[in-house]
Amino acid sequence: MTPFPRDAYAPLEPYAPDRRPVPLDLSDNTNRWGTHPAALEAVRTAPVEALTRYPSVYADALKEAISRRFGVPVESIATGCGSDDVLDSTFRAAGEPGDRIVYASPTFSMVDPLARMNGMVPVPVEWAPGRLPSPEQLLAPDPALVYVCRPNNPTGEVPPRGWVEALVEAIGPRGPILLLDEAYADFDDGGFLEQAATSKRMIVVRTLSKSFGLAGLRVGFGVGAPEVIRQVEISRGPYKVNRLAEAAAVAALDDAQGWIPGVIDEVRSLRSWLAAELTERGTPPLPSGANFLLIPVGGTGAAPPAPGAAARIVAGLREHGVATRPFTDLVGIHEGVRVSIGPRHELERFLEAWDHVMGAQR
Repeated sequence: MTPFPRDAYAPLEPYAPDRRPVPLDLSDNTNRWGTHPAALEAVRTAPVEALTRYPSVYADALKEAISRRFGVPVESIATGCGSDDVLDSTFRAAGEPGDRIVYASPTFSMVDPLARMNGMVPVPVEWAPGRLPSPEQLLAPDPALVYVCRPNNPTGEVPPRGWVEALVEAIGPRGPILLLDEAYADFDDGGFLEQAATSKRMIVVRTLSKSFGLAGLRVGFGVGAPEVIRQVEISRGPYKVNRLAEAAAVAALDDAQGWIPGVIDEVRSLRSWLAAELTERGTPPLPSGANFLLIPVGGTGAAPPAPGAAARIVAGLREHGVATRPFTDLVGIHEGVRVSIGPRHELERFLEAWDHVMGAQR
């Protein structure tokens, strides 16, 4: 008998999105305007010790920069190698093997595998566009963790603040931990960092992969009450943020040049422009608070789906040099194509490819 795979791992496969190079990649929701200039300079001028010495055990300089930018106490911050690392650490810290993690679905694709890798039981609750599950539905399975992505990936929907507040109230002082994934919050209303800093039942997770343009360096952080964050850091372990990543992240967070607001404004403006263009073409996207749009392509509501429509469209777009991301089995819309927001000339190129592909399918 081989010890591999564990029973929980049996349904899992290695993460393998189609990342073959194309001239224009709008598939991964990273920053199409590049990286923060100060972050780039920090990497270029890093001393030799940045490579030869271990980094700070828990990225203290990064915590201080996060505290300055977002106004939350240093002791309420945990850092990690991307927000996935913080999510993974929180799963281990908050749940025993066999505990349930409930999540509104569809959502971030790593929630299910991270739960299984940590011996937890993933329990999806349907989230159709515009029809959020109630707090009671999310809490009914008696979970140790409740995961909500706001704005949601891949749909872009933003649960109202009042809904989140009602969920926190329903959880109460002894309920499960609410894990609020705010990877895309910069492009919407700013999120719940301040509330999380004093809450023993809520942890907010953020990333520097999107508006800050540091996806290649893998920097993420979580915010919660100090006693909760301490347990996440114990689970996380030491040396998770390398020296180059920390230096770049600190420079980007300080944002002395005011670069970040300009990028965010561009994303919001072009998101609205692209949504209008797609709507004029008869393929309206879902409303989005993120740096991407999801375009339903497989029928809506009770209409029969067109199996494989998203994959065919994405393959056609690739033939025209544009990478996007297909999604299937989406509640209420069946299938969709997700496209990241980039500069105007990139979106115009996407629309040209979209017109070719959709015209050929009519």
